[in-house]
Amino acid sequence: MQSTPKEISEVPFQHPIKFTVGTLVTNKQEYQVMLDSFARAGFNGSNTEFLFCDNSSSNRFDAYSGYNEILSKARGQYIILCHQDIELNYDNISILEERICAVELLDKNWAVLGNAGGLHLKMVFERVTYPDKEIIRGPFPSKVNTLDENFLLINARSRISFSVDLKGYHFYGTDICLIAQAMGYSCWVIDFNLLHKSSGNMNEDFFEKRTAFIEKYAKAYRWRYLRTTCTTFYIASNVVVAKMISTSFFKFLFKLPLKIRRKFKGDYLFDE
Repeated sequence: MQSTPKEISEVPFQHPIKFTVGTLVTNKQEYQVMLDSFARAGFNGSNTEFLFCDNSSSNRFDAYSGYNEILSKARGQYIILCHQDIELNYDNISILEERICAVELLDKNWAVLGNAGGLHLKMVFERVTYPDKEIIRGPFPSKVNTLDENFLLINARSRISFSVDLKGYHFYGTDICLIAQAMGYSCWVIDFNLLHKSSGNMNEDFFEKRTAFIEKYAKAYRWRYLRTTCTTFYIASNVVVAKMISTSFFKFLFKLPLKIRRKFKGDYLFDE
């Protein structure tokens, strides 16, 4: 029996639960402390599912692969990806819902929220408490280019995910922000205070992953010609340059050495 087609506007977004909380777990005792704090903050079985990647015995998942696994299976309208060493000792679920609504009023096309992030070279926004200090660097909410990984909240409607060609436990917050922005979404730091029991470790692995991240996005954002079945055009970070090099004259200049090579070597590098 054939299934009855439905016009897409008649099909609502369906999320059986409001929040999914996903975590990479290496220490189950610390994770339980985190879970207890979420319960005190109002996250319970009626509004939240908790998913975790079990790295307590071995590193089965890195951050990119583990959180992509959680994103693919999460049922929540909003997906929180957080460190196991945070505790919701200050703000609760009601405050978080208020912060989400505030961003929604500013930009319905938002994808990721966090409690710390950066914009440009020197602008950093933070709302977080460490064991030795509380940091409030607003204003809030603020649109940013990057977000810290201790607490990320992803709008499930955006359908975004992390890169599959990056590995490790660093820069995945920046990665998902760049992917969101490339898709036309925005990312924001919100006023949501929590306890983060560590401030990170900029060790040798951190800088190795930083280099890998730079290399990946240098390639992803490279200036280049694109060929569709109908046309060719050039993409570049400078719109004027992109439009100019997309003209017939510049395409002729770029194609000329390829035509010569094909004539003498028989290479099929550029279709007419």
